[in-house]
Amino acid sequence: MSDYLWFEGIPFPAVGFEKEIIQEAHDKFVIRDEDTVILTYPKSGTNWLIEMVSLIQTKGNPKWVQSVPIWERSPWLESQVGYQILMNKEGPRLISSHLPFHFFPKSFFSSKAKVIYIIRNPRDVLVSGYFFWGKTNLATNPESLRTYFEWFLRGNGTTGDWKNHFTVAQAEAFDKVFQEKMAGFPTGLFPWE
Repeated sequence: MSDYLWFEGIPFPAVGFEKEIIQEAHDKFVIRDEDTVILTYPKSGTNWLIEMVSLIQTKGNPKWVQSVPIWERSPWLESQVGYQILMNKEGPRLISSHLPFHFFPKSFFSSKAKVIYIIRNPRDVLVSGYFFWGKTNLATNPESLRTYFEWFLRGNGTTGDWKNHFTVAQAEAFDKVFQEKMAGFPTGLFPWE
């Protein structure tokens, strides 16, 4: 896990991210009332949603989607390149982020911006993440699915623990549903018990 940029105990990809940008995004970035934010845990369907929202914003006209790269249409707030694009962008912005709730820009909480949040089944996030990170140079290449699974359970997924993206109430609801669905399985079956 040394091939990461660690910020306040949370791992981020080492390529394209800086602690100063993440801190500045949290402390100083101004979310405007007319902005739309797509907020997800990594590998939860972010790009798919960006494509859909882009088409909705253009009333189905694919010209913008086909001519402007996805990272320019919906820049990543916490990345070096995305942050600079967003700082200079006029009008309503479509913003993407994987930031955990406690790192999200403070200005959001006093804005009227729209947020679309995707929650994906953690099994699917885990499998998608394993195959994605194993084929990139953005983060440590997991040696095996078992190793990646252990990282994921310890909360060392890129941008932290999957459940850190939830509010306290959402995490409690997830725990309740999980316990109900797992009732009847032998105790000790899962390493996080």
